[in-house]
Amino acid sequence: MRIYMDVCCLSRPFDDLSQSRIYLEAEAVLSIISRCESGEWTLLSSGTIDFELSQIANPEKYECIDAIYSTAGEHVAVTAQHVERAKEFQSFGVRHFDSLHLAIAEGTRADVFLTTDDKLVRMALKTDVTVKALNPVTWLMEVTNNE
Repeated sequence: MRIYMDVCCLSRPFDDLSQSRIYLEAEAVLSIISRCESGEWTLLSSGTIDFELSQIANPEKYECIDAIYSTAGEHVAVTAQHVERAKEFQSFGVRHFDSLHLAIAEGTRADVFLTTDDKLVRMALKTDVTVKALNPVTWLMEVTNNE
């Protein structure tokens, strides 16, 4: 299973966990990362994620997220094809970095693109993207229900 998580998803375990939804999403992300660490699944990394992470101003938060991100087993270079495909997603109203994440996940034939951004999930449904874009809780429940 090849998984692409955007930065909001990778960051979720380090957000304020006092809200039930954020707590559940954080637990789902950590469970998915655990399976990636064990080699059962593969977390994908990309230059787009690298850049977004480099913009995190809080060094402690950066180190925590980077520790999770370091479990990525496959790095994807951003190509001209990814950029062109991202432009197509932008024509549907998808924001710049979000469109790049979708294009990279699709272009690398990831099994799933995970995000905690509800708006992005809804926007992806309005495009012709060929990769599933889901919330980590929803996806984890679907996958583990079939085990």
